[in-house]
Amino acid sequence: MASIYDFTLYDRKGKEYPLANYKGEVMLIVNTATGCGFTPHYEPIEKMYEQYHDKGFEVIDVPCNQFAGQTPGNDEEIHEFCTLKYNTQFPQMKKSDVNGENALPLFTYLKSQKGFEGFGKGVAAIAMKAMAKKADKDYKNSPDIKWNFTKFLVDREGNVVARFEPTADMKEVEKAVAALI
Repeated sequence: MASIYDFTLYDRKGKEYPLANYKGEVMLIVNTATGCGFTPHYEPIEKMYEQYHDKGFEVIDVPCNQFAGQTPGNDEEIHEFCTLKYNTQFPQMKKSDVNGENALPLFTYLKSQKGFEGFGKGVAAIAMKAMAKKADKDYKNSPDIKWNFTKFLVDREGNVVARFEPTADMKEVEKAVAALI
């Protein structure tokens, strides 16, 4: 069985980024987009990074253009947008797929560890349910990433302990991160 530490990503400049370098740290792995209604999630994610990074917390940002083409730029344009608009300091990976035959193996692994459990309650959840159902009538039974800003939380032992859909309250995400720090 694979471990989270068996995966290597590539940063926006093509440099290898082995997750084995983060053994013993808490990781938040997120598929992101620059032109999405959830793009403002960058702000609380950056705040968590600033607050907890020195205590062993890492954010793995994987831009993805699979959802309504909401990440159209190249890797440098995406990085420039994030640093200028949200002052992000965490590492940004190469733009990649998270679903389908070209999905990063890391995301295939993450989805096998924490499948889709629902969008929760509220207006955004209702909208996401409608959109997901239109794309796939059986979406509830598929572990696939449904949209931008799906977050996976990995504990210090490398276990995928939580999956947060983009509709999750960012305060709940922060609470889960803080509990592992």
